[in-house]
Amino acid sequence: MNTELEALEAKIEQVVDLVLKLRAENEVLRNQMAAAEAERLHLRQTMTAARERLEKLMDKLPEES
Repeated sequence: MNTELEALEAKIEQVVDLVLKLRAENEVLRNQMAAAEAERLHLRQTMTAARERLEKLMDKLPEES
């Protein structure tokens, strides 16, 4: 019975270690996801600004005959 409890205790420790590892990994992934989302938003704003500048430049071009 004592060896069974020790084996169970070892398995529980492994599960706890795994849970802690997965929580840390999850935190890293959440941070990476937030950074990627911020970069995506920045790139979208940059593209919008570039499109607006191009449209203004096109408006200044003379019409073709």
